[in-house]
Amino acid sequence: MVRRPIPVLAAVGLLAVLAAVYALRIQPSASTDTLVNRSSQSFKDTEQFKKEFGDDAVVVLVKGNLERTLLTSDLDTLIKLEGCLSGNVPAKSIVQNGKLVAAGLDRMPHVCTQIAQAKAAKVVFGPGTFTNTAVERIGAGFTQERNQEAAKADEVAQAARQAAAAKGYSKARQNKLALEARQLVYAQFVKQTLSLALQYGLTSVPAINNTEFVSQLWFDPSKGVNVPKARFAFLAPSSNAALVQVRLKPDLSDAQRRHAIGLIQKATKDKFFHMQNGQRYIVSGVPVVADALATSVQHAVVVLLIAVLVVMAATLALVFRARLRMLPLALALAAAALAFGAVTLVGGSLTMASVAALPVLIGLAVDYAIQFHSRFEEGAAAGLRPEDAAPTAAAAGGPTIASAGLATAVGFLVLLLSPVPMVRGFGAVLVLGIVLAFAVALTAGFAALSRFGHGPRVRPEDVPPLFPRGREWLARAGATRPGNLLVNGATGAWDFIRRGASASVANAVERPRRVLAVGLLLAAIGWAADTQTKVVSDVTQLVPQNLQALKDVKQLEAATGVSGELDVTVRAKDLTDPSVVKWMTNFEQRVLAAHGYKPGDRCSQAKNAPELCPALSLPDLFSASGQPITRQGVRSLLAAVPTYFSQGVISPDHKVANMAFGIRLMPLDRQKRLIDDIRGQLHPPAGVRADVVGLPVLAADANSALSSTSRRALTLLAGLAAVFFVLLAIRRSLREAAVPLIPIAFATGWSALVLFLLRIPLNPMSAGLGALVIAISTEFSVLLSARYKEERGSGAGPARALERTYASTGAAVLASGTTAIAGFAALIASDITMLRQFGIVTVVDLTVSLLGVMVVLPAALMWAEQHGRFTLGDLDPRRALSRLRLPRLRRPRPDAPAVEAQGQ
Repeated sequence: MVRRPIPVLAAVGLLAVLAAVYALRIQPSASTDTLVNRSSQSFKDTEQFKKEFGDDAVVVLVKGNLERTLLTSDLDTLIKLEGCLSGNVPAKSIVQNGKLVAAGLDRMPHVCTQIAQAKAAKVVFGPGTFTNTAVERIGAGFTQERNQEAAKADEVAQAARQAAAAKGYSKARQNKLALEARQLVYAQFVKQTLSLALQYGLTSVPAINNTEFVSQLWFDPSKGVNVPKARFAFLAPSSNAALVQVRLKPDLSDAQRRHAIGLIQKATKDKFFHMQNGQRYIVSGVPVVADALATSVQHAVVVLLIAVLVVMAATLALVFRARLRMLPLALALAAAALAFGAVTLVGGSLTMASVAALPVLIGLAVDYAIQFHSRFEEGAAAGLRPEDAAPTAAAAGGPTIASAGLATAVGFLVLLLSPVPMVRGFGAVLVLGIVLAFAVALTAGFAALSRFGHGPRVRPEDVPPLFPRGREWLARAGATRPGNLLVNGATGAWDFIRRGASASVANAVERPRRVLAVGLLLAAIGWAADTQTKVVSDVTQLVPQNLQALKDVKQLEAATGVSGELDVTVRAKDLTDPSVVKWMTNFEQRVLAAHGYKPGDRCSQAKNAPELCPALSLPDLFSASGQPITRQGVRSLLAAVPTYFSQGVISPDHKVANMAFGIRLMPLDRQKRLIDDIRGQLHPPAGVRADVVGLPVLAADANSALSSTSRRALTLLAGLAAVFFVLLAIRRSLREAAVPLIPIAFATGWSALVLFLLRIPLNPMSAGLGALVIAISTEFSVLLSARYKEERGSGAGPARALERTYASTGAAVLASGTTAIAGFAALIASDITMLRQFGIVTVVDLTVSLLGVMVVLPAALMWAEQHGRFTLGDLDPRRALSRLRLPRLRRPRPDAPAVEAQGQ
């Protein structure tokens, strides 16, 4: 490794570059399997629903005067657009007698051909298709009835002719009587037709260009001008909106779904489908919003990550007093590239959680690199050549840093217990990154140091000690002098931080029990306060307000009263059973009434907007018919409904049906309560199963799991226990395993307390960061406690050992911690609330972790020294508290011998 540094650097560098290039292929994912386990019942139910009825609908809102959309030539444009989006347009146009009957792909934009080739749509329905089908069905029905009446007239005429012939009438008389009989049949047919026409308000032959027919079909004149019928609210929700719903196939990959949405958006922007009366298209719906949110946040993270790296580089240059100061950051970037390249290689996707793992991984990798780098500098300071200092540093620091990395990785492995797959992915990426960061620092890091570490060192007199030697620390802790300023023109900020760390360590040495008691008290208050910390789940508050998808969904909700769809699937052997239909109808009415909807209301115009609104459901077909519900009547009605329409509400075998409800955009915790209420009202009859399904259900369930206070507490306890057992296995000592846990445990409470006092709420992106406190605190605590043991083993007394520990490893920890804090602080400047809160939470976590090892760990080590070896009984918190309440030792007199002299 060290003897041939250039090949090692070249190999690691090449692998990192290739991995980074390959990682660029990773795609952001808004897939439902990142929210809940594939084995969960809600996921299985949702997947089954998608298999039967298609994915959540992509909605094309036609915004503009509804009469102008449906009663002008724009209706023909809408029919063509719906055909284009369905992908079922014939390749060649149909022309009869020189007149275009149906436009094919040869006369439509190229995007329609792309949509047809993609074959992404399972079902498409909208006002245009509905009107066109109504015209065809009525025309076909009239033609069929007319042909039947003609055949009947022929039979009656023939019978009249035969009767006249039997009576001996002349041929002329026979023909006259036959004609009269035929005319009588036709007259009866005309009478029946006129009666039906009067019943349905038809005064002419139905056609899409027959405005009287279209108006009678869609509008309710009793409610006013340009008011659509309430039964068609899922297609015409208001006088200024029409909806086209595109349900995509459920087996599309994230990339295919994103491509299909892009094609739909492209089609609506094509001039061919431009409407003549000022209407415009808005593409929205749950799949569009979910994809846009994931993509926009991840793109924003990439931009902010660049800013984070710049800030970290500047901070590293300021606080890290060594040659090749930027080497730790370069090694961290290489490790991150390798980690995400591996994720891409195994088919992983980019979720919000894995994006959040990237800066955390870089911070951990920087720490490993700095620790090895510091060991190397110690060897160089002892007079070793770089090629000799590198293996010496690896041998001295490798086992300690490896044990710290192992304990940290185990802390993150606890995240694999999470019920949310993307949180488990967060933990898996970090564990993989820790392994790669250690390997890169051990190989490429030492290779670079042994090859390029021959430069001049920073002069010792320019570097103030972290822990001033001797008892004069009290006098020097508050002093400032020009020599304390950092090299290269740095300000005194870093010097202030170092002196503050020095004072805190010295105070912990003198008053260990007081420090531990105060730390425990603050941690307990924090643990209690954590139960009151809010978890914000309102998407509109967490994402960029200028996000176009968010603006579009708000317009959709303003025009329709809803922005998404909640579905209830019903399964039975025969859904045409009248008792099942009646239960579905009663359930739908009961749920709508419980959530603010009143029959006859239009959700887009309701004064007090209901939480739920009716959408296309199987019971609506029967209630609209006005006929008594019988098994034969249900089957006849389903047979009469067009296939493209009925497949949205019932499966072909009549065993699975869908009841859909329109749902408003709301916080996920409120959405969870609504869903639970619907679940609570599901009491289907025997032999019938009903489930609430859809992306809103999965999102609400995932948010509930993330924001659960009890689950967060159990995760923290599991993390602490896992770290303890790892340290116990490595160190074979209860004391050496338990003492490092004290600052770790305290830091979890401190973090919760700070967030509570700052009124910083958690969000779905930051709620899982409790493990970060354990991981970072473990990293720092294990490294420092191991170095303290090493110094004690060399013969130093407790105070002297602490001084040496914090002057060497402590300085490296402080440098890496400060660098990471400064980097994450850059996220606070984000205009995305979710990222800004994530940055604040991360900065708080890193700060309390650093504070724990600078204040509590020295006190814990000194306290442990005072009480000798640990036993299992020492793990009893009551005994620990009783010890903390013992009288404080008196401060030694100035003329008393130094404590460290006892061990030298």
